[in-house]
Amino acid sequence: MAATGLSLPHSVSTFPPITFASSSFSASKIGAKRRTCGGGGWRNPRGAAAARCCTAVAEKDRTVTLKNGNDSLDICRILNGMWQTSGGWGRIDRNDAVEAMLKHADAGLTTFDMADHYGPAEDLFGIFINRVRRERPPEYLESVRGLTKWVPPPVKMTSSFVRQNIDVSRKRMDVASLDMLQFHWWDYSNLGYLDALKHLTDLKEEGKIKTVALTNFDTERLHIILENGIPVVSNQVQHSIVDMRPQQKMAELCLQSGVKLITYGTVMGGLLSEKFLDTNLMIPFSGPPLNTPSLQKYKRMVDVWGGWSLFQELLQALKKVANKHGVSIPTVAAKYVLDQPCVAGAMIGVRLGLSEHIKDSNNVFSLALDQEDMDRIRDITKKGKDLQNAIGDCGDEYRRA
Repeated sequence: MAATGLSLPHSVSTFPPITFASSSFSASKIGAKRRTCGGGGWRNPRGAAAARCCTAVAEKDRTVTLKNGNDSLDICRILNGMWQTSGGWGRIDRNDAVEAMLKHADAGLTTFDMADHYGPAEDLFGIFINRVRRERPPEYLESVRGLTKWVPPPVKMTSSFVRQNIDVSRKRMDVASLDMLQFHWWDYSNLGYLDALKHLTDLKEEGKIKTVALTNFDTERLHIILENGIPVVSNQVQHSIVDMRPQQKMAELCLQSGVKLITYGTVMGGLLSEKFLDTNLMIPFSGPPLNTPSLQKYKRMVDVWGGWSLFQELLQALKKVANKHGVSIPTVAAKYVLDQPCVAGAMIGVRLGLSEHIKDSNNVFSLALDQEDMDRIRDITKKGKDLQNAIGDCGDEYRRA
């Protein structure tokens, strides 16, 4: 990746007429409002509250409907990203991971994002969803969403090949129909991606997929896909306060077409947090270690954007905003992206059974950034490089030599 100075540690990241509307799906039966600051008011079979709560948030503010024609899917606007189950973040214990998934869902964070190549992610979801079926009421099950991705090799996209791979995910996740299949393609010069998407649409019509979506597609290819009449509901892309590329060419097309954005890298693997405030990574062993694939990946993004000194200015500005509202830097960072045009949902990575950020994630729903907050942040970000020029359009970092 000489053109950008980036090299990625894994094959693909959280690789995602249409209307965008607030949802009133059956989770509202659990309660018209959920409580943020850690819990959703659900009581487990032992009678203990799943978590304590403070600020009430209307269900419609937590969820959103992705829609294209007759295809629609309600999701939580903060998604639990499961790339962290694929290795590199610490050993994941299966039982602890499933318990952590239940804890997130009990707290109202009911949408999980995974991929066929994220280690045991799909298998963990299968175990989790069976626990939900046995231990939670039917209306609770209706609110849980499992979004997965298919990242195929560049072989001929026949109907049987596509069907076989989707059936593997259905079996691993133990569902008759995938809530969402987000499709990634490596080489745009190979037009097999259109064949694959047409076969995925056929599977959707058969009921094996509820919605078809994309991940890490650029604006030009999204336009071609829509021109071919393929009903995608969203595109999952990298998007953070540092990486605002989706708000350029991609957002313009999304506004025209109604396709929505699901974002990953929202808190930059944890770089956008108090942990890295007032640190100097230029001095060996003086700061927190960059000891995960995501921290290493997004540190390279910081280097391209403007360097560690400018990043420290950004963290200081975010801390002032966070202190003003009584929340954390990651909460502010996630809310800033969630408030951007065309963004339906923002991903927060979860290290299941190792650490959790349920309170920070739930605080996003009750946080309201005012103009002073936005100006404070933009005063710093405008000093950084335009990553659209430095790297290219959404997903180009995976395809440039």
